Amino acid sequence: MVPSVRVLLADDHVQLLGELRLQLGREFEVVGAVENGEEAVHAALRLSPDVLVLDIAMPVMNGFQAAARLRDLKCKTKIVILTTYEDYEYIDAAFSAGASAYVAKRHFGTDLVMAIRQVVYGNTFVSPSLLS
Repeated sequence: MVPSVRVLLADDHVQLLGELRLQLGREFEVVGAVENGEEAVHAALRLSPDVLVLDIAMPVMNGFQAAARLRDLKCKTKIVILTTYEDYEYIDAAFSAGASAYVAKRHFGTDLVMAIRQVVYGNTFVSPSLLS
């Protein structure tokens, strides 16, 4: 049996967190959901998920700051950025901060599971719609 992939969610939109929990819960073990970047850092350190799905625009600490903080703390959790921002500057900033994947929110239904699978296997991922 393949061990399940443990996923932590971080987004300040409660409704989206619910949708993500339902979608991802079919395939992965969702270990928690938080609503700001600071909570994401604390939860990632406490729960040691395999993957953190992280929004950029959040209160207290944004997703870039949270990703960089986890990178600096040598946290092994892979980070998938899930965001509405779709320009190259944000993609570059996400990978510079320590993310392994960048997913457009408008395509989370088709891209997010694929992104999580890719980062678990040590690969990177960017929503195909952002590469054209």
